[in-house]
Amino acid sequence: MTAAPVTVPDARPYPWPCIAPAEPHRLALMVIDMQKDFCAPGGYIDSQGIDLAPTQATIEPIQRVLAAFRALPDTLVIHTREGHRPELVDLPANKQWRSKQVCAGIGNKGPLGRILIRGESGWEIIPELSPAPGEIVIDKPGKGAFYATDLDHILRLRGITHLIVAGLTTDVCVHTTIREANDRGLETLILRDCTAATQAQHRDAIFSITEMQGGLFGATATSKQLLDALSHRLPIQE
Repeated sequence: MTAAPVTVPDARPYPWPCIAPAEPHRLALMVIDMQKDFCAPGGYIDSQGIDLAPTQATIEPIQRVLAAFRALPDTLVIHTREGHRPELVDLPANKQWRSKQVCAGIGNKGPLGRILIRGESGWEIIPELSPAPGEIVIDKPGKGAFYATDLDHILRLRGITHLIVAGLTTDVCVHTTIREANDRGLETLILRDCTAATQAQHRDAIFSITEMQGGLFGATATSKQLLDALSHRLPIQE
């Protein structure tokens, strides 16, 4: 018996995936930057005076999706963390300067330790979404998950062709990663209720940009639509 392919018929702007159903062993779930600095009190986003409610609202639906994927055979779960080396040798000067315009600045001390620095409390993934044993964690110095990481190498070795994406923030790290994946020929799906931006209009604009021109960067769906699709999968007798 083998696991049946995955399809999300009510994704938009087309039933996902676009060409052929996703074989489970070629499918990965990526949870981007669900770190304290982005969705917990005292973190980078909170220190800018931005309401955390939208980012925190993604936690429960992501938990449900993670639970479903962890119950499936052969699928790959990947988590990412944005952060820099304590010596700041991988932090561009313009990125640091920009961060200082809105808060203490990347690398400087905040309530959760040095902001966006590897090993600090704020850099850690929130406990509610902690990676399970065997799940991949990608540490990235930039916005995109492919830049200066071994993600592309891992996906190619595993034969991954389809990527389902959740996490933060929709208009920055999530969509940068979607664009990078699209250029590599990966078929991508953003889970709309599993991602958030610091401004709702930015999140909604990314959904529109992703879906435009027949799905220029992929497709979008809700976590319920994905979970319904997964629940309808039945083993295939060989």
